[in-house]
Amino acid sequence: MLLSYTHMNHPFSVTYIGHATLLIEMNGVRILTDPVLGSHVGGFIRRQTPLPTVHCRDVDVVLISHLHLDHLDLPSLRLLPRSTPLVVPTGAGRVVQRLGFTQVTEVRIGDQVRIGEVMIETTPANHGSSRAPFRPYTACVGFLLHGQQTVYFAGDTDLFPEMSGLVHKLDVALLPVWGWGPTLGTGHMDPRRAAEALPLLKPGLAIPIHWGTLYPVAMRYWRPSLLSAPPHLFAQHARELAPDVQILIIKPGQVFHSFG
Repeated sequence: MLLSYTHMNHPFSVTYIGHATLLIEMNGVRILTDPVLGSHVGGFIRRQTPLPTVHCRDVDVVLISHLHLDHLDLPSLRLLPRSTPLVVPTGAGRVVQRLGFTQVTEVRIGDQVRIGEVMIETTPANHGSSRAPFRPYTACVGFLLHGQQTVYFAGDTDLFPEMSGLVHKLDVALLPVWGWGPTLGTGHMDPRRAAEALPLLKPGLAIPIHWGTLYPVAMRYWRPSLLSAPPHLFAQHARELAPDVQILIIKPGQVFHSFG
């Protein structure tokens, strides 16, 4: 489905592939975030929604926010050409280099990487330790994408003080509003807390992510509404806390497209 947003001056699109996986196209650069491109993650997380028929292999850069299994999925990375540039938190390089990737850039908070006409800036995240089984400890980060638009990909995070003043002018915020099960642990934003981030970030447009895609195998027979309700609750809270911010709910497989 094609959605349009007319308050920006230049072409721009976001395909919500699901969970924290998005294909962002801006300034002629194709950016893939935290790719989860299969039917399951490990042996205990399944995909609820069909994988969109979108070409993710021909991308200019892949951004990895942290090493948790639902954000750094090695089988998904194996689907990509090994020449694809990867931007990962410091300490994560050796994990992806073992797969044969040859262009790996490790970043710390505040670092900037230029890909074509897009400047990628590494931001803080409040997600605790990204220690995962058999993986090194690394920081959890988010990313600001600076081009004709400014886009914030939060990765996975709870509120943190630096959200206020993170960037002078923010066009689009891609904010996590849930997780991959019926409950949330620490270091996440639920719909209310994600809405509380809006007065701090002051985006023109906010798109909820990190919902409705993955579920534990044990939830196979649970009501789907347990996974599909969070973005709508986020929109309700946003109308109360940040009425000037436009909220756009994109289901997995949908595309937000701005025409200049």
